[in-house]
Amino acid sequence: MIHKSDTICALATAYGQSGIGVIRVTGPLSKSISKKILHQDLQPRYAYYGSFFDNDNNLIDKGVAIAFPGPNSYTGEDVVEFQGHGGVSVIRKLLATIISLDVRVAEPGEFTKRAFLNGKMDLVQAEAVQDLIQSSSEESALSAVRSLTGEFSEKINQILSELISLRVFVEATIDFSDEEIDFLESHEVSSKLQDLKVTLLNILESANQGAILRDGIHVAIAGKPNAGKSSLLNSLTKQPSAIVTDVAGTTRDVLKETIQIDGMPIHIIDTAGLHNSDNIIEQEGIRRAHTEINNADVVLLVYDASDKSVDLSILPESVKDKPKIVIKNKIDLTGSKTGIQNIQNNPEISISAKNGDGINIVRKALADFAGLNSNTEGVFLARKRHIIAINETLSFINSAISQLDGGASELVAEDLRQAGMHLGQITGEFSSDDLLGQIFSSFCIGK
Repeated sequence: MIHKSDTICALATAYGQSGIGVIRVTGPLSKSISKKILHQDLQPRYAYYGSFFDNDNNLIDKGVAIAFPGPNSYTGEDVVEFQGHGGVSVIRKLLATIISLDVRVAEPGEFTKRAFLNGKMDLVQAEAVQDLIQSSSEESALSAVRSLTGEFSEKINQILSELISLRVFVEATIDFSDEEIDFLESHEVSSKLQDLKVTLLNILESANQGAILRDGIHVAIAGKPNAGKSSLLNSLTKQPSAIVTDVAGTTRDVLKETIQIDGMPIHIIDTAGLHNSDNIIEQEGIRRAHTEINNADVVLLVYDASDKSVDLSILPESVKDKPKIVIKNKIDLTGSKTGIQNIQNNPEISISAKNGDGINIVRKALADFAGLNSNTEGVFLARKRHIIAINETLSFINSAISQLDGGASELVAEDLRQAGMHLGQITGEFSSDDLLGQIFSSFCIGK
């Protein structure tokens, strides 16, 4: 069913001087507007080349116009695109003429929002439109296309359908309270819930990888004072971001920089040296370092090559299982060669941050961790809200499994209902106006 709305317009190409400028119009007045500007009717999906006129029949431009009648259009409504020259004055005049015909300028993401409201795509696909536009690496673009074509949504909808079927079945057995447990067991409800849990965990793994491809990774540089952490930051960013001296403890606060590796953002945080100190300022710096290390996706643990080995005990106990890449620094002082090997179940890279030797190995290791050099088949460009929804769904499925073991079928039914609602938020099966506003407000105007 078409969502009734007013007619909107927007420049769909970048504003400024360019070879072509495209203005998109959608809504019930699209056909009449195109006739007033072109002085003729348009055939559906036929590229018409001709003149664009203003309200006083003055020539604005010559270009191409295409009409896409609803519901077979991007928004599901009547859509007309005017493709003219990209000069600023031309675009302004054409937009002003269209707006004067009882049309308003579109809000950010409003074209895609209408596509969602009119059933042309679900929320995952709508978000994938923006993610594809903003993708900065081949891997993230492929993952966005995977979501845009509906692969992610299909998996979510399949699980949602199974959840609903199980819930209906469980609720039907409640009327037969004397036999319900045996009845549920005979139909392997517990086994089916376990299968759904495993499937969701696999999807969560792909979603987490997709979130990294979309948002990048957060890397904390940690180590003892004067290990060369700031030099490593400067080598990675290729600029003097941090002050470097021979005095131990130069860095007392966190310093954050972002670099690009094959188009993916890598957010790097240089932290204060980890050691026992009676200095109040250093203690605060170390506390902040612990916070950044805890929040990081991976830790670059730097140590001086003159030491026999890295001291893992300087890291907070809470991050003992966090991914780590050990950096053996200052090899220019020991005569060692650059390279990478596996030490104590962690990759260890020998470098000279001062000279830049081995930095490319570090960059490749970060790219490998982020999944840039791995097979991303089956990975979807997920957002934080997707991951939260999947985790919430898993928590209710776990609760349903526990309640089933305890014989509380009424509570099982409620857990399945809650699980379905949280999972349905991903595709928009269950969504609030606030959620829609938050999602589409981050889109560019004209999309």
